[in-house]
Amino acid sequence: MSTHKFVGAHVSASGGVFNAPLNAMKIGARAFALFTKNQKQWASKPLEEATIGLFKDNLAQSGILPRHILPHDSYLINLGHPEEEKRLKSLEAFIDELHRCSQLGLDRLNFHPGSHLKQISEEACLDRIALSMNEAIKHVEGVNLTIENTAGQGSNLGWKFEHLAAIIERIEDKSRVGVCIDTCHMFTAGYDIRTRETYDATWNAFDTIVGFEYLKGMHINDSKPDLGSHVDRHDSIGKGKLGLDPFGFIMNDPRMDDIPLILETIDETLWAHEIELLYAMQIQ
Repeated sequence: MSTHKFVGAHVSASGGVFNAPLNAMKIGARAFALFTKNQKQWASKPLEEATIGLFKDNLAQSGILPRHILPHDSYLINLGHPEEEKRLKSLEAFIDELHRCSQLGLDRLNFHPGSHLKQISEEACLDRIALSMNEAIKHVEGVNLTIENTAGQGSNLGWKFEHLAAIIERIEDKSRVGVCIDTCHMFTAGYDIRTRETYDATWNAFDTIVGFEYLKGMHINDSKPDLGSHVDRHDSIGKGKLGLDPFGFIMNDPRMDDIPLILETIDETLWAHEIELLYAMQIQ
């Protein structure tokens, strides 16, 4: 097994965040993602010292490093919300999420950039997202704001590499921003990675437009919908429209070394098997 790839899954933190490292260990993960609070609620009670201590103890037991953990923020947050009051509510919740990561000793937070809700232009929405991020950065130190590419469903931005680049361009402290690329979202947004040629072309475009120095994590998912469908529906590895080849390319691509590679596939009973499968794709 290569020491350079760190594969895991988005595990449950049910019962307390300290359970996430234990759940990661059960599936043989070397990385994991988690929600640090209920992702479907705005408010959550602050993390207690005992909870934080237990999380760190369990993490040490797992041997998983903080840089191989990719916390995800609440689905309710929209940093590009066209209504100022609602943008500020999202911003407040986002700052709380960053603070929770900091308390747990985690160095990145994965989030969906935002949606214009068909009420403002893409440009205006990108401005609002960057404004929110710049504000958040001032409140919490040491946590990277890791923007996830989207499938472009509805009015969600972030599906084009150009959207990601436009946001990064507007961030005052670029050392505090990164990108997480989801393979299903990438594919349904119109970027093909199924053959060696399309894989190379897509990632070359990513490097030119965004830059590999910003890649802080990946979501490793097959896709139920087809190329360019702009529909966000994940599938198990090798069972969707992507097939196995792209995952072999990723597992043998040194540009994806030392970052969390996180399964969000639909059947969690397969996660341990999928982790093994991905590592087995590595050419020694």
